[in-house]
Amino acid sequence: MCTGKCSLCIATSLYPLAFISIICNIVLFFPGGEVKYAQDGHITEEVKYMGGLVGGGLMVLVPALYIHLTGKQGCCGNRCGMFFSIAFAAVGVAGALYSFIVAVLGLQNGPLCQTLLFWMTPFKDSDPSYLTDQSKWGLCTTPKNIVQFNVGLFGTLVAVSGLELILCAIQMINGLFGCLCGTCNNKGPL
Repeated sequence: MCTGKCSLCIATSLYPLAFISIICNIVLFFPGGEVKYAQDGHITEEVKYMGGLVGGGLMVLVPALYIHLTGKQGCCGNRCGMFFSIAFAAVGVAGALYSFIVAVLGLQNGPLCQTLLFWMTPFKDSDPSYLTDQSKWGLCTTPKNIVQFNVGLFGTLVAVSGLELILCAIQMINGLFGCLCGTCNNKGPL
């Protein structure tokens, strides 16, 4: 496969992943679909880091646009364009890595929720992990089903940012080949 076509394939794969990441992060601000928790500041700390919005979203979307344009410049684009695609893909790797780390921390620490009378993060530093012991999930009384909500969305962010990380790393390698090898246009014998 030509490096330009590979760039197009990677970029078109990154678009939906970036949008999923953005949507997951926005939804995390509204547990139970209600605004009152965000207004009162009762949001899980890792949601405020906006790993999905900034890291897996914007920091991947901008490189995806450039990588897409590089792939459209011809079979392999030009060497300079492929060189810059390496730098843009590196930004995508950094963004995806940030999103991945924040999502893993969100899963590890668990949600901020009300237990009896107090708002706290009851699963932080718990041993064994609350993820493997669903009987502990009942500790969170408000918002309703907050543990499932956080696990589902942070789990999605882990998967999406992992894929973004892989695709951007592949583009860095692809860009290096495009930069070093040049175009792959079939010119025939001279």
